[in-house]
Amino acid sequence: MSSPASRPSRRPLLPSWLPVDPYILALLGTVGLAALLPASGTAATVAEGASKAAVALLFFLYGARLSTREALDGLTHWRLHVTVLACTFVLFPLLGLAARGLVPAVLTPSLYGGLLFLCLVPSTVQSSIAFTSIARGNVPAAICAGSFSSLAGIVLTPLLAAALLGNGAGGFSSDSLVEIVLQLLVPFLAGQLLRRWVGGFLVRHKRVLGYVDRGSILLVVYTAFSAGMTQGVWRLVTPARLGLLLAVEAALLALMLSLSWYGAKRLGFGREDRIAIQFAGSKKSLAAGLPMASVLFGAQAALAVLPLMLFHQMQLMVCAVIARRRSRDPEEGTTGHGTPLPGQDSVGGITSPAVPR
Repeated sequence: MSSPASRPSRRPLLPSWLPVDPYILALLGTVGLAALLPASGTAATVAEGASKAAVALLFFLYGARLSTREALDGLTHWRLHVTVLACTFVLFPLLGLAARGLVPAVLTPSLYGGLLFLCLVPSTVQSSIAFTSIARGNVPAAICAGSFSSLAGIVLTPLLAAALLGNGAGGFSSDSLVEIVLQLLVPFLAGQLLRRWVGGFLVRHKRVLGYVDRGSILLVVYTAFSAGMTQGVWRLVTPARLGLLLAVEAALLALMLSLSWYGAKRLGFGREDRIAIQFAGSKKSLAAGLPMASVLFGAQAALAVLPLMLFHQMQLMVCAVIARRRSRDPEEGTTGHGTPLPGQDSVGGITSPAVPR
């Protein structure tokens, strides 16, 4: 097997100094397309059907790629995984509920619904692993923790949405729960059942499947924002409200980064484990959240996903800075779990066994 140094270098899509994820630019471009050319009438019906099919395919691929054996092997470090799950599905939702006091002075009810939904989605996998690797943390733990969070989110996110969002923030109902099961959980389980036969194909065509992943999400975003444009929901958002939303999300991210780091220290975790907990416990997955929002919020999905999109870009920029600083930490060298695994390089080129981003 050739070493990372011997592999041909790939030309980046954007200059390395540009602090913007290229995929975020694609998402913003999709939003712009929906603003200029929104789907309406028959086109909207076709786009909605294609979006639902794409979401089902997306979660089928998630299930087919998640290695059950690796997830079970990671259970030996159960304290770390429970800590990450507590950050993702307990602390985040509690902070989201506390933000209810900001309505309506700071956040509109629709933006608050999106902020609370943001607090309910699972953690990322790929970026958590990448930043953990850069910071010389426990990479295997980050893989397992992110995978567990993604798997748990298939069930917990809809249940938490039903309990906390109710009918007031997107029309969530028992029918929506059934749709979640049919559109997300059933394809995911089908992927798990068929993994023995399709797993090899997925491994051989990772790049093509990556395009399927991202293309599916772009279709969901276009459909959601087109519906928002045709119904005039964007007239409810002003630049001042967007600025206030960014300030709230910055405070939320800073608080979760601090709680996950210092809380892990109080619980007795070492440096490498604390790094994995901080990066896996403070992030939210755009890849998992967008398809769920399209099902949970329906026509209101455009405003609902806006907080998640903004938070996603913010967490990438902030965590990139933190990871680089942690990598220069002289407290401990790179040992054991801090060493990148095969398929991962020192700058975060990750081949994840589970849900990306």
